[in-house]
Amino acid sequence: MSQPLQKALLLQTKQGSFAVSTIPRPLSATPGELLVKVMASGLNPGDWKVKEYGWFLADDHYPAILGADVAGEVEEVGNGVMGFKKGDRVFFNGRSGKQSEYAGYQQYARAPADITVKIPARLSYAQAATMSAGLNTAAIGLYAKEPIGLALNPDFDPDIKFSGKAALVIGGSCCVGQYAIQLLRYLDFSPIIVYASKHNFDYLRNLGATELIDRNEVSPESLATAAKSRTLNAIDVVFDAVGSDETQQAGYDALLNGGKMVVTMFLSQIKGKSDGDGKKVLGVIGNVQREENREFGRTIARKLSNLVKEGIIVPNRYDVLPDGLNGITEGLGRIKNNKVSGVKLVVYPQETA
Repeated sequence: MSQPLQKALLLQTKQGSFAVSTIPRPLSATPGELLVKVMASGLNPGDWKVKEYGWFLADDHYPAILGADVAGEVEEVGNGVMGFKKGDRVFFNGRSGKQSEYAGYQQYARAPADITVKIPARLSYAQAATMSAGLNTAAIGLYAKEPIGLALNPDFDPDIKFSGKAALVIGGSCCVGQYAIQLLRYLDFSPIIVYASKHNFDYLRNLGATELIDRNEVSPESLATAAKSRTLNAIDVVFDAVGSDETQQAGYDALLNGGKMVVTMFLSQIKGKSDGDGKKVLGVIGNVQREENREFGRTIARKLSNLVKEGIIVPNRYDVLPDGLNGITEGLGRIKNNKVSGVKLVVYPQETA
């Protein structure tokens, strides 16, 4: 009997082009894992950067399947897995490269059961597909133990509070920034100062932002001064969800001596950085399938379902792109060209023509 086939979006070569292709699908769940029918996949800025710059993937990882936000229905449960059954609605952090069977831009994927989360009944597949990559990045950076995070709350303890401590989120309307705001609110940071586009201000207030700075009126070079003017207390924590040279510098300059800053992706050469000021700066790549993040990923999986179920953490708003996997290339182009603001782009792989 021939192996069943599926549609997948392949990045064919390093810095090459995307193409929807027909490839063999995974046959069964391996021990400790789930086989998932992918119902929704979320797009991330890292995907176009992998294509354009060749980041993260070795030359022998191509053709590659990307997609770090995956939501779907359990098709099969592997040996040794407890707590899941066929038909469960789940979401998880996908991974690419040699692990392309775990990626989201295909119709069936493997999922490690220990970092997979059941979707609360009130959420759709599309809403669930907005969560893993962004929330994991924010949670690892802010909550995980050192050296991978700032260790603000490694166990998601509801009694740990930072009342009266000021925080700054740069890029608050992006998907990661929205989760950073919510995780800081969970810890009672006040004020939570957010740098974002003005048209997203009302929504960001609902997530927990208390002071907002319009990025179209205040340049990154002026951000540190503007942020300091919005609080009577010095800024203890900065989360930079943009990660540019300019925003990293602004975040560093805004911090009090001894403060802590998280930067998504890669660290820049920050001017004036000195060990003597006690400022801690770390970069975070938030995929929980990475070896260094896996242990904390299990903690997120255990704690996350209840936080979402109780509405403490809410998913990103989203827009669905048409024609399944065929819509991803155009969607990534929109993200690259800054044509997306305040929403997550999502596709339904099963609708691929």
